Parts: sequence; structure tokens; C-alpha cells
Amino acid sequence: MFPRLQGPKRTLALTVGVVVLMGSLAWASVPLYDMFCRVTGYGGTTNTADAGSDVILDQTIKVRFDGSLDRDMPWEFKPLQREMEIRLGETGLAFYEAHNPTDRPVAGQASYNVAPFDAGSYFTKIDCFCFTEQVLQPGETVQMPVSFYVDPEILEDRDANFIHRITLSYTFHEIDLPEEQAALMIADD
Repeated sequence: MFPRLQGPKRTLALTVGVVVLMGSLAWASVPLYDMFCRVTGYGGTTNTADAGSDVILDQTIKVRFDGSLDRDMPWEFKPLQREMEIRLGETGLAFYEAHNPTDRPVAGQASYNVAPFDAGSYFTKIDCFCFTEQVLQPGETVQMPVSFYVDPEILEDRDANFIHRITLSYTFHEIDLPEEQAALMIADD
């Protein structure tokens, strides 16, 4: 069917094949890793839901909140409460505050994780400021909510059932302004 390559042609074909395979794996690694983390909760990746849990238990868990900024992000950013105690399955609501002290609009996107990592697949966000990009005008301060629950199924996991405290961490990164916002800035110049 295919002619059998020999010598330098075979070496060249194998080299090209390896390069194409490695390039394909490198290109697909980020989406595959992201999918793996979402399915398994590995790396503190959380779940999302449209509504709260149907089951609420009497057992409680403490949720600690943390906020930080990427090195080049000019905002001020912090949680408005450091910790709350909620029942497993109960919907919690926490707020973070961001302030843009600069004289220009700044867009940001929050990345997040949950620690310990074993709790990631049981921490479920219903609504979060991290789902969309945020744009703060010069001097603007906003309070941004996150609603969540800790799935009662955490008690069934032999690695996660002894967790009594979960830390939800956000880091804001500066991103390019949305096109309409950038167009307004150009029009003002």
C-alpha cells in the first residue's frame, strides 16, 4: 500500500512525525489539563452550578477568603470578610472589594483556586465575578459577590471528608480593555 522508506528518507519522515506529534500535544495540553482539572477538582479547580444544593446538612465547614494581585495589576483588591462558617450544602455569599486608584480605566480578570486541592471538586460556585472580566474606571470602587456552596458529598470522599477549612483564593490580572472601552479612550484623545 505505502512504499517502505529506507535510509535518510525514513529518518526524515520519523523526525517530522515526532515534531508534529509533540507540537499537537503541546497545543492541546492547556485545554486537556483544564478539562482534567474541572472533572477531577485537581489543582483546586471548582465546580459551577445554576442553583444551590438540594441537600443541607447540620455539619459545618469554615471557608476562608483570600485576595491578591498580579505584580503589574494596579488595583487594590481584598475580601470584605476573612472567614465564614456555613453548613454543608448551604449557599454562602461573600464579597470582595476592588479599587482602581489610577487615572485610567483598567480591565481585570480573576483567576482562582481552592485549598486544600481535595476540596476543589466539592466547592461549587453559583455566581462569581471571576466568570467575567471586570472594568473599573479611574477612582472607582466596586464590591463583587461570589455565591457558592460546599457539596455534602465531601463527606463520602475518604481523602476530603476530614477537611474542616477551605480557602478560596483569587488573583486579579490586568487584561486588555474590551474593544468598546478602548474605542472610548481613543475618541477622548
